[in-house]
Amino acid sequence: MSNDTAGNPGMIETYRGTVYPRHLDHMDHMNVAYYVEKFDEGVWHLFASIGLTPGYMRAKNRGMAAVEMNIRYMRELCAGDLIVVRSGIVKVTGKSLHLVQEMLNGETGELAALETAVAVHLDREARRATPFPDDIAARAQASRIDYKEV
Repeated sequence: MSNDTAGNPGMIETYRGTVYPRHLDHMDHMNVAYYVEKFDEGVWHLFASIGLTPGYMRAKNRGMAAVEMNIRYMRELCAGDLIVVRSGIVKVTGKSLHLVQEMLNGETGELAALETAVAVHLDREARRATPFPDDIAARAQASRIDYKEV
C-alpha cells in the first residue's frame, strides 16, 4: 500500500493490525473502544514523526492530551479483518495539533472509520498546555496536509 490516501497526499501510515475475536461486541463487530485504541496507537507514530518522541516526552516532562475527538464509523470491521491507519496534521497552533486519521480495511482499502481530533502539548508538571519548541512546531507545519473530506 502507498503512504498516500487517494485524494489526500501527505497522510502517513501509522498503524497496522488485525481485529481479534476479543475486540468484538455482542453484534460480532469491532467494539468502538478498539477503534479508539487503534487510533491512539497510531497517533503516537504521527507525533514521533515530528519530534514528539517518547524520549523527548520523558526528557522534557511533556505530554500530549486529546481535548476533542470525533469518530465517524463507515464500515464494520470483523474478526480477522486487517487494519491500516493513516494519519495527518491539518492545523498547527502554538500549543495544539488538529489531526485526521483514517482507518482502512487492509484487504479491501475501504474506509472503515474517520477520526478528527485536537491534541494539546502539555507541561506535565504544571498540568497545562505549553508551546511547542520551535523545531517541533516547524516540523509540524512542514508536514501539514490539506485534507479533503470523504
